[in-house]
Amino acid sequence: MSRYLVERLNPTFGYFYKAGKTLHRGKTKWQEMEIIESEEFGNVLLLDGVTQVTSKNEFLYHEPMVHPVLCTHPDPKDVLIIGAGDGGILREVLKHPVDKAVMAELDGGVVEFCEELMPEINDGAFADKRYRLEVGDGRAFVKNTSEKFDAVIMDMTDPFGPSVMLYTKEFFEEVKATFKDERGLFVMHTESPISRPNTFMQCHHTLSQVFKYRRTFYLYIHMYAVLWSITVCSDTLDAAEISPTEIAKRLKDRGISGLKAYTPTTHHSMLGEFPFVGELLAKMHTVPVITDGKPVVLDDIDINRGSLDMRESSARPAKKPAKKPAKKPAKKPAKKPAKKPAKKPAKKPAKKPAKKPAKKAAAKKKAPAKAKAKKAAAKPAKKAAKPAKKKAAKKKAGKKK
Repeated sequence: MSRYLVERLNPTFGYFYKAGKTLHRGKTKWQEMEIIESEEFGNVLLLDGVTQVTSKNEFLYHEPMVHPVLCTHPDPKDVLIIGAGDGGILREVLKHPVDKAVMAELDGGVVEFCEELMPEINDGAFADKRYRLEVGDGRAFVKNTSEKFDAVIMDMTDPFGPSVMLYTKEFFEEVKATFKDERGLFVMHTESPISRPNTFMQCHHTLSQVFKYRRTFYLYIHMYAVLWSITVCSDTLDAAEISPTEIAKRLKDRGISGLKAYTPTTHHSMLGEFPFVGELLAKMHTVPVITDGKPVVLDDIDINRGSLDMRESSARPAKKPAKKPAKKPAKKPAKKPAKKPAKKPAKKPAKKPAKKPAKKAAAKKKAPAKAKAKKAAAKPAKKAAKPAKKKAAKKKAGKKK
């Protein structure tokens, strides 16, 4: 029986996809890991049952998360990655001639799991000498490090639970303090203006308290089945100001080619903003800033983790209720015919009252047969009588003579 995974983006909207067989399972101190096959997405990484990355079209997310921000910077050499343990972000960063790419990842077990079992995502990036892994809380690393970076790329889970502390105003200020100079850049995903409009506004309102420029790239992420957003922030560099010609030059000079989602043209096309999104941003000040003291998002996001059992029970193979109809002594109706006392009426035709008329018919048949026999017997008697009359006539005639 098929298994279907359900991902909910808010309490009233989500999507599902058909899962194939499980290829690998694992567990760390923090979470359960699973890699499954999917006809729609290729190989899929699930963390605590929630879809994280897919091999078939991950480039739709990883390329726009990396290249707009690094192409906006004239010469990025030192890059910090927060989260992104699957290695897809790292792979794209290392396409640029950086000197150092540091990954601060809470769960080192995810890195090991993906390095070994999802090589199609990292493409050998974990073996690059420019890469260094820092296992631990990303926020703690940012707060305590003395290293400086040209760009910080945050690829975290949605802002709920412990992760929300990496979406606060105070954390963004700590990120800004790690910039090497005034040209420092920060990029993060900022949720969906369609499925999570309040959180989208909150992210922007919070970022606006820290950075001068916020440029948002809008794109359709197949894995999310909805319009998504990625925002590049800086105090001096505006991602919307760099020309397509300059982007093409930087890509060529850095030896980057063969990208599937990012080009000088798509850089600017992804910056296009729907009017309804502009309306949301115009009223972002009506929603609260996310702070350490009040780390609250207005949309109900913590739903997939909380409904993990329900998600799995909604997968068809686990639908035990579906077995009930089969268990239902649907055999009871089958027993009714088995009682067969009701078959006595069927014996009525066997009572042969209907055969009595058949006897009458037989009697009728016999009666005419007897009558015929009588007639047949009577006829010869008449014939015998005729000659007797003739004899009598002759006698009379003899007397006349």
